[in-house]
Amino acid sequence: MSETRRKLTTIFCADVQDYTRLMGTDEEGTLASLKRCREAMGRLIESHGGRVINTWGDGLIADFPSVVEAVRAAVDTQNELAGFNARRPADGRMLFRIGINLGDVIVEGDDIYGDGVNIAARLQASAAAGGIVISSSVYDQVRNKVAVGFEFLGPLMVKNVDEGVPSYAVKIGDAKDETPPAQRSGSARPQPQPAAVMPADMAEARPAPRGRRLYGVLAVIAAVLIVINLLSWQGVFWARFPVLALAVVAALAWNRDQTLFNRKITSLAILALGIAGINLFTWTGQFWAVWPILGIAAAMGVRWSMRR
Repeated sequence: MSETRRKLTTIFCADVQDYTRLMGTDEEGTLASLKRCREAMGRLIESHGGRVINTWGDGLIADFPSVVEAVRAAVDTQNELAGFNARRPADGRMLFRIGINLGDVIVEGDDIYGDGVNIAARLQASAAAGGIVISSSVYDQVRNKVAVGFEFLGPLMVKNVDEGVPSYAVKIGDAKDETPPAQRSGSARPQPQPAAVMPADMAEARPAPRGRRLYGVLAVIAAVLIVINLLSWQGVFWARFPVLALAVVAALAWNRDQTLFNRKITSLAILALGIAGINLFTWTGQFWAVWPILGIAAAMGVRWSMRR
């Protein structure tokens, strides 16, 4: 029998709005879209340190050791899927609803059970198509740490939970979905607007201001070093080493915010390129960097083969 234990974790639940209607219209096309969307979601979940626990029908459940990374994964997912759906007809869009809860769960093998999971599933069911709803336990952890807005939705009634669970919609953009969220018992507040989602191509085209400032500072420092080297020229281009270091720092900063590739594997690739650059800048007729690069490649291969 599998060992049973408990743990505190962040539960991420997602499913597709109107999946039955989509399957009734085009089974093969809907299944292909579902697989594509799940692959993107799984990649983003992994890149934020989470793991996919189970999939069933149109649903998916994952858990994260970090509450902040769970919300970031949800936002990145909805942004990427918004870009995918923007190229599809309105009646054929695959819109996911996501619910996130921080709670104590029972762990049995690779599965998790308990009220923490039930609450996440109920939050997901109450989300708008293309939206995200989080519990108050998640909101308390992320409200000052994630660059999104929040709208209080009132208490959400959950089976086997005596008191309503306060819930919040994550506001990603300004556009509004026309699909209203499910009615909430015990809430006197008016129905909230759905959590809007910014198209993926718009999100990727606008890097974070912090990232732009960092890249600008690094570029200025590199330019100043090159100018100093040229003005004090003594036959040696010593600025190439600090400029290479600044390039590696810039690449690592980009990797921290990107969602296209696995971040750990990309970090290893950046390290390998940095070593190759050092080898070329100190060239003595021997490509000694091949050995550390081979070791890094092996580590990347192991990491890739162990991904979920």
